[in-house]
Amino acid sequence: MGAPVEGAGLRRLNWGCGPFTRPGWINADLRWYEGMDLCGDIRDGLALADRSLDCAVAIHALQDLAWPDIPIALAELHRVIRPGGVLRLGLPDLDRAIDAYLRGDAGYFHVPDRDAVSLGAKLVTQIIWYGSVRTPMTFGFVRESLERSGFREVKRHAFGQTGSGMTDICVLDNRERESMFVEANA
Repeated sequence: MGAPVEGAGLRRLNWGCGPFTRPGWINADLRWYEGMDLCGDIRDGLALADRSLDCAVAIHALQDLAWPDIPIALAELHRVIRPGGVLRLGLPDLDRAIDAYLRGDAGYFHVPDRDAVSLGAKLVTQIIWYGSVRTPMTFGFVRESLERSGFREVKRHAFGQTGSGMTDICVLDNRERESMFVEANA
């Protein structure tokens, strides 16, 4: 485990970073990757002090937890973010996928025909992403989960846009087409 990173006076967590670490952020994941600062299971707690972060970002990580573990992870993120700090989540957008399915838009799905031909098969395959997604996410589910974990002012934002005033909180955004981006205050 490396020393915590302090960038531009802000303490920022990139939780669930995988191999996509970012300089100036505290990069944390369940598995060890080069450039990481913290390695461990969020359900066991993060090696960070209470209210020690200005923001935390998790891009395509929360959905890989089982439903009963979502509140545990969100409570831990709430614990480490200072009051008024921000959590930004990027998640596969089940609402958008259902809309594409209902419109008959096969081009929306990132699933090749060799894996799924029918629209329904593409929907399911993308939503569970070949078995890695354990909890599909709608905005309503995310909002309720965040509020139950103590977060407030839960809002949906576009790719690369924030309501927090933190100009670089969106630098980790990716997968614009299939993702929703949600911010909440601690």
